Order: sequence, then structure tokens, then C-alpha cells
Amino acid sequence: MNALHKRKTQVEDIDRTVYDIRDRVNASYQVGQGLTAKIVNEISAAKNDPEWMRLFRLKSLQIYNRLRLPGWGPPLDELNMDEIVTYIRPNTQLKAKWNEVPDDIKNTFERLGIPEAERKSLAGVGAQYDSEVVYHNVREEVRRQGVIYTDMESAVRDPEYGPMVKKHFMKLVPPEDHKFVALHGAVWSGGSFVYVPPGVNVEIPLQSYFRLNAPGAGQFEHTLIIVGEGANLHFIEGCSAPKYNVANLHAGCVELYVGKNARLRYSTIENWSKNMFNLNTKRAVVEEGGTIEWVSGSFGSHISNLYPMSILKGEGSRMEFTGITFAGRGQSLDTGAKVVHAAPHTYSSINTKSISKDGGWCTYRSSVSVLPQAYGCKSSVSCESLMLDDRSRSDTIPVMDIRNDDVDVGHEAKIGRISDDAIFYLMSRGISEEDAKAMIVTGFAEPIAKELPVEYAVEMNNLIKLEMEGSIG
Repeated sequence: MNALHKRKTQVEDIDRTVYDIRDRVNASYQVGQGLTAKIVNEISAAKNDPEWMRLFRLKSLQIYNRLRLPGWGPPLDELNMDEIVTYIRPNTQLKAKWNEVPDDIKNTFERLGIPEAERKSLAGVGAQYDSEVVYHNVREEVRRQGVIYTDMESAVRDPEYGPMVKKHFMKLVPPEDHKFVALHGAVWSGGSFVYVPPGVNVEIPLQSYFRLNAPGAGQFEHTLIIVGEGANLHFIEGCSAPKYNVANLHAGCVELYVGKNARLRYSTIENWSKNMFNLNTKRAVVEEGGTIEWVSGSFGSHISNLYPMSILKGEGSRMEFTGITFAGRGQSLDTGAKVVHAAPHTYSSINTKSISKDGGWCTYRSSVSVLPQAYGCKSSVSCESLMLDDRSRSDTIPVMDIRNDDVDVGHEAKIGRISDDAIFYLMSRGISEEDAKAMIVTGFAEPIAKELPVEYAVEMNNLIKLEMEGSIG
């Protein structure tokens, strides 16, 4: 065989230079390491919680101490909560004007492209730095529609819509769900609250961006979105952090309430550094005729456990999940989606792709449940995995619990390696080895990547380009 044909295919790591910028930690306040009732009370006092929230935090701590580590996903032995700082307040207050944000924080977000994205394509932006939202702004025309978009702390304390927050907060994702949800309930900080009134169409997206700067810290933002009957919203979430040689932890929580005949698209780009434990929990409930669309890109972290869940509660409700995961050296990314068909004539579609290289490990994990009353429903699951070398690993673990005969459920899985023959074929047509590999990987990812909201945020656009094309060869 031609020696050229035998050359190893390889994809280099993403050039993370822009994402690994870091500021000197300049906190105005932070709690000690570990997790105790004293620390939880300190966080509650620092955030001026109402009494019901303080008690909720303490109850969540009790649940956390009672629960064992999750029995699924990669092992979490390397994570030591005694070494994690659960709350760090940056040295600034919440600002509504960008020029009032401190220069060090502002420069970080400027380099990530967030203000530029806001100016071009976003109806509103929230920016969180470590444990607090430092900037929040909503376009006046969106505010005039009656849309509420604010940070979670302000929402909890607000006399007008605070009761709405209390009614929904961690009802969809209760602290008893698993150990890291209980942790979130105890120490949550930051995040976004969105309410879209019935019949309102928010034509341009809202975005929240979460940046964890401090080493050895945790970030626990809470996102609560309520989309009223017949309303429409696209919400974008971006996350990143610089790389350190100590563990960082992300255990956020997302709760989405989609009203009758409403539509919500929730797009996420998670670009955590490779010292991050990403143990995020996301869940949506969809009423009659409503639609939830998930678009998910997972490109970072040392370990990820992430399975957005949809409960199709109302007749004719729909769920679509589109995701892509890229795992390189030292990464074990356990991702997928869950759906519960709890009403008749509901529909779900799960379409995922994963790429693993240089010893990276991608695991696809899904759950499709059809309850006895959910007759006439349809579900389609497709997962494809591409391994770029013989050191990488890809696993598929689908679960289907069907309790009704009147259903149409299908599952398709494909796992394969990048082909030396394909590389050789393209090179024989005058294409360089680097460009050949780029073409194959980009072609594999394209059906998913095109759904990502790259047109709205420069950071997202740069990430997809670098991960899929820019540093291959």
C-alpha cells in the first residue's frame, strides 16, 4: 500500500487562546471552600434572599447531604466539594450600561464578542461573571411588548413577579432529583428570568452568557423561562472559562415552561475548559400544541453529564432536540436527551452527532418514555458517532420505555472511524491532507452545525469554525 495512504489521520485540539484569557481574581466577597449550613446562610444573606428562599436553600442542603452521587455517567471521584468555592461576588454591581462595567470584566466579554453580538442581533443580553450577573439590558421595543427579562435575584425579590418566580422555582427540577440538583438548590446564584406574555412574538433572540473566571470555583446559575399561550421566543445561552490546573464545577439549572400553542427554541453553546466538571440539569414542560426546540453544542469540560429533558404534557405538543458533542484528550462527555410522552398525539425527534479524537470519550445516553395515555404519539431517535483515531471511544446507551401499543417509535445509531481510504481519495484529487480531514469532519457535523445560532454571537461562530475547521491537520 502506498505510504501516503498509511499516514495517520489526526485532528489537533481547538486553539483556545481567546477563551483562555483570564483576569486577576478581584472579588469583593467570597465564601470559604466546601459546603456547610453556615456557608449557605452566608450566600443567602449576601443575596438578600426573602425568607422562603433561605429556607429552601437549607432544605436543599439537607437533601444534598442525604443523596449519593449519581449512578450514571463518568466517575466523579476527582471532584472534591471540600475544595470548591461556591460563591464569588465580582467587584462590581449589576449594570444596565455597558460602559459602566469595570474594564477588566468588560474587556473579557469584548474579546469574546458578546457586546458586538448584542449590537447586531440580540433583543436583550445578560452577562454573568463568576457568581453574579454584572450586566443586563433589554431593547425598549421588547420591553414595550410586556416581556420581562432580568437577573434571577431581582426576579426573586420583585414584588410584582416575585410570586410567579416562587410558584415555578425548582418545581420542574426539584432538589430531590439528584445530588447536584440539590447542590444547586442550596448555593444557586445568578442566571436569568424570562416571561413572555400570551400572544407575544419576540422576533429577535435573547441571550445570556456565563463566564467563570476564578480557579477552584463553582458556577450555579438558574434560568427560568415562562412562555405564555401562543407566544414565541428564541433564547441563546453561551458558556466559557479559562483553563486552570484545579477543578472547577458548573452545576446550573434550566427550567422551561412552554404554554399552549407556544414555541420556545433554546440554543446552548457550552465551551468550558478541560478542568471543568459540567453537571448541568435542563428540563422543559410543554402544554397542548406547544413546541420546545433544543439546539445544543458541547465542546469543552473534563467531564460532562448533560441530558436536557422534555415533558410533553399537552395533547399535540412537540419536542425537537439537535445536538453535537466534540471530545478530545482528557475529556469524557456523557450527553444526550430525555423525553416523556405524557399526552396523546405528541411528537419527539432526537438527532445527535458526536466526534471523539485523541483518546476522547463520547457517550450518547437517551431516554424515551411513552405513558399509557399517550396514544398516537411518534418518536424518532438518531445518533451518529465519528472517531478520528484508534485511541478514541464512542458509546451509545439508548433507553426506551413504551407502555402503549398505539405508537410509532424508531431508533437509529451509527458509529464509525474516519476513513483512511476517504483521505487518500481526496488527496489523490489534489486536496491536501489537512483540507481532506477538514472536509470530512465538517461534512459530518454540517447538518447539526447549521442549526446553531452562529449568526447571533461572534463567540459561537468562532467556536464552531475553530472546532470543526480551523485547527485540523
